[in-house]
Amino acid sequence: MKPTISDVAKKAGVSIATVSRILNRLPGYTEETRKAVLNVIREIGYKPNAIARGLVKKHTYTMGVLLPNISSRLASALLKGIEDAAHRLGYSVIICNTDNDGRRTVEYLNVLAEKQVDGIIIASEWLKDAYGEALLAMKIPVVLVLTVSYRFQIPYIKVDDKQAAYQATKYLIEKGHKEIGMIGGSVQDIIAGLPRIEGYKQALADYNLTITDDRIAFGNFAYESGIRCMDELFQKVPEITAVFAASDEMALGALSFAFRKGIKVPDDLSIIGYDDTQDAEMTIPPLTTVHQPVYEMGKKSVEMLFSTKGAVESIIMPHYIVERDSVKKIN
Repeated sequence: MKPTISDVAKKAGVSIATVSRILNRLPGYTEETRKAVLNVIREIGYKPNAIARGLVKKHTYTMGVLLPNISSRLASALLKGIEDAAHRLGYSVIICNTDNDGRRTVEYLNVLAEKQVDGIIIASEWLKDAYGEALLAMKIPVVLVLTVSYRFQIPYIKVDDKQAAYQATKYLIEKGHKEIGMIGGSVQDIIAGLPRIEGYKQALADYNLTITDDRIAFGNFAYESGIRCMDELFQKVPEITAVFAASDEMALGALSFAFRKGIKVPDDLSIIGYDDTQDAEMTIPPLTTVHQPVYEMGKKSVEMLFSTKGAVESIIMPHYIVERDSVKKIN
């Protein structure tokens, strides 16, 4: 039989109310009493009821995280950062895989509202009006990660996607490449798809290089679309010597396509990715890529969510290029 709060009170020689105050960090007892009660709790293995504690402090010590694909390396790194920070603060995390489905997102928001979570993090997803209005109605802290909302004034944490894509393309140019293609997301994706395309185009324009639509193939940031986009790109512009992939997963698809076609990387084709996931280190050859601090963004988003310093400011995190072996310098 599980020990109860009554068992703790009886063994410690105090009232149940005193044990409850100690568990909820309320005043009204001596330091000696606090230590005695905590020793009894450890000795008999008592586990406080989280729901009961929530009723006392008006907190459930839970938070929700909504993101469209929990199976990706990017999501894994982000969730690890969120989990580590939440655990340190004493919060449990409810993970909701929205799968880019608006109906599922609204359903999850309703579930999180019923569970009375103390805060919500939304990652890599455009905040539709229905989502924003549901979040405002919940009247709890919300933070966006790897995304931003222009209509709703919700704090966010992300990198400057356009600038990062510009730097990636500039890196290829500085390595001597002039025939540069891109495999990326959709122009309808104004969070990561369009800004990275704009960064690529701006770098080419600034260095007076050719900008044509046939040098861009559009996908969805996933591995399979990387293969498909590279196939499309090589059919249209086989003369390209370098490719900027708007995600590491797409870059992996490009590497797979090159291997199947007997194209040597980087001797015949240079590839730069975006994200710097663990996969980038494990590819053959290891992938040169744009690093965005996803794990750190996960940790920071939780700190922002439960900040006690008043209004929370949005944060643009730094990015940089990690040089490995998938880009060749040419004359």
